[in-house]
Amino acid sequence: MVFIKAQKSRAYFKRFQVKFKRRRQGKTDYRARVRLINQDKNKYNTPKYRFVVRFTNKDIVAQITSASIVGDHVLAAAYSHELPRYGLDVGLSNYSAAYCTGLLLARRVLKKLEMDDEYVGNVEASGEDFSVEPADSRRPFRALLDVGLIRTTTGNRVFAALKGALDGGLDIPHSDKRFAGFSKESKQLDADVHRKYIYGGHVAAYMKSLIEDEPEKYQTHFSEYIKKGIEADGIEEIYKKVHAAIRADPTQKKSGKAPPKEHKRFNLKKLTYEERKAKLITRLNALNDAVNADSDDE
Repeated sequence: MVFIKAQKSRAYFKRFQVKFKRRRQGKTDYRARVRLINQDKNKYNTPKYRFVVRFTNKDIVAQITSASIVGDHVLAAAYSHELPRYGLDVGLSNYSAAYCTGLLLARRVLKKLEMDDEYVGNVEASGEDFSVEPADSRRPFRALLDVGLIRTTTGNRVFAALKGALDGGLDIPHSDKRFAGFSKESKQLDADVHRKYIYGGHVAAYMKSLIEDEPEKYQTHFSEYIKKGIEADGIEEIYKKVHAAIRADPTQKKSGKAPPKEHKRFNLKKLTYEERKAKLITRLNALNDAVNADSDDE
């Protein structure tokens, strides 16, 4: 007879503590989060801001948030689905759109804090690394980059949003090693390559290659561009206009969409006690009538 030693006693399972819900779901890296939100005790409840960037299939979300005991507070937010208001109707989730979203958030939060005139940032995006210089009166608005669970590879779109926020006038600790165009061999950032990505040059190059090699694929891949009459040579000019429009008016506008007249219900309305009682009496009466009808027929 073989006896198997119990490795985990009943006391172990009594003391077992499940991980946080968002950790179980694979949504939050709490090890990284606690290092981002920990504030020095001598700061006396001063909020520690994070520049949060998240990507969905069709949208880019950028927020300035601070942690508190009751939850995170969002100071300002910007989304790539707002970019059509500034003249960008297509390609709302690529590298260039991420730059525009970061720029929009930076200008929006600085305008909200009345610091937009003092910290203009880098007006002409040249692709070179840029860090804001402190002014005489107020220090620049500082935030820490929060990338979530995304892989921080060189050229990732999250660093395009970071670059947009830096050019917009925010102070975010960073390195140029992850921007598009950074060479691992030379250990330097190629500003021309980075500028090409900011102004959609990589999209234009792909459009030109498809037109020459696979015209049918071009018709399907860039159908929205064709509908809007956007050609490869005009993409850079579009992004320049978008950057200028964002700087001219970064304030958030209310949606012009009318609220729904009727609220759609996808589940049954909860009945009151009286309604349930009346429903039961109706069913019992119907059942009794059916039984009586069957007995009469016999």
